[in-house]
Amino acid sequence: MDLDTGIYEADLALNMFFNNRFTEARDRMQPWTDQSMYHALGYGTILYIQAVMTFDMADIENAIDAIKKSVIMCNRVRKKTSIISSITKMNSKVNYDEFTEDEIHAELCYAECLLIRAFLTFIQDENLISFVKGGLKIRECYKIYKECHKILRNRKVKTDKHTIHFESGVRMGIGAFNLKFGLAELKSSCDLHVGLRGKISTIILVAYHSLVTYVLGLADGDIDLATEVLQPCLVNYPKGALFLFFAGRLEEVKGHIDEAINKFEDSIESQSEWRQFHHLCYWELMWCHCFKSDWLIAMKYAERLCKESRWSKATYTYQKASFLSMCPEQTDETRKHIDYLFGEVPRLKQRIAGKSIPFEKFAVAKSQRYFNQGNYLILPALELIYVWNGFSILGKNRQLLEKMLVDVEETLTEIAKKSGSDELSDSKYYYDNYCLALLLKGVCLRHRDQTFQAEQCFQEVVDR
Repeated sequence: MDLDTGIYEADLALNMFFNNRFTEARDRMQPWTDQSMYHALGYGTILYIQAVMTFDMADIENAIDAIKKSVIMCNRVRKKTSIISSITKMNSKVNYDEFTEDEIHAELCYAECLLIRAFLTFIQDENLISFVKGGLKIRECYKIYKECHKILRNRKVKTDKHTIHFESGVRMGIGAFNLKFGLAELKSSCDLHVGLRGKISTIILVAYHSLVTYVLGLADGDIDLATEVLQPCLVNYPKGALFLFFAGRLEEVKGHIDEAINKFEDSIESQSEWRQFHHLCYWELMWCHCFKSDWLIAMKYAERLCKESRWSKATYTYQKASFLSMCPEQTDETRKHIDYLFGEVPRLKQRIAGKSIPFEKFAVAKSQRYFNQGNYLILPALELIYVWNGFSILGKNRQLLEKMLVDVEETLTEIAKKSGSDELSDSKYYYDNYCLALLLKGVCLRHRDQTFQAEQCFQEVVDR
């Protein structure tokens, strides 16, 4: 199949995918995977997304098999380089005009295949060897993206019909691998609206500004920019589950929690073919109701994730137990269930690429603390909000923040009352609990712009 048809078909499949026609998109690509690099890449990418969503080993193996075949397909078209010419290339300037249009697209598709293969390596096996193999694949992938960037800058052939698709892909790849320069490249790729990978670059850019910056605590993302670049996608795909999800996430980080809930629910209702997309929305809905102190509803979403998602059952179980323990009225049966949930967390801990997941280690340690200090934790749900950097979102909604501050201050009062009595069966944990509550108070005050009072709280924690 020629390049012209391959790109056209890939674009059709991408539009199907963004319109929630996932199986149709996959079936459009599958028959031509041994004759077209774009069909092979498209088919492998869809299987990869499915594997990441399900974490099912059969889906992971299918995706790996498809990507391996994609690599073979790309290698059939890539420019052949002998050992002698490789040595010559090191000592002389490469003439990129000698590359055909098919060859430069094969180079780009090959880089994307390597990146997907690396990510699949990380989740396929939990040993350290897999982690190293994945890292080496990412390194090779980055080197090829840099070579593609040189081709984009230096190739002077004017007969290419599909330069815009190549450019959007190169800028997407370079953008995903770099930071400040990378963000500019991703924006350039987004601006190439008709470019095959422009919409994917939009997703990466919006995800960075609305998710990555908040989860990793890298300061607030550029929400205005993310809202701007997402808008055309919402116009073109008004029922697109992924775009509705990010629209909800943007409302959430703006502090518009009720609007965010509506968008996440719209995303869930937009399709039922890939229920794994629902799990993204369940996760955010869980936090939205947590921000509203609707502990029982937040617990219900954690419970659904625990039943349906394979990502991290230890995390979901700990969250479920934490939210349930925040509910004011608890029966003996509820307390027994909370004990059971905290007891299950260590058993559910897993390893990926030979490493424990940091949050799962945190959840296990806190679950052990729950039993060590007489079956209770201090404000576990608020601590979760802090750990996941949720106060930067809560700070934009003063009404919800005030409610949190009241809970923290009531807890500090209770701790102070118990400090002189025999009620504290765990005197060795008294200052841990007191300082945790004080830390949370300081965080609330900081987001109320009461920096002097916040600093006093933090200083007292340091002094203790």
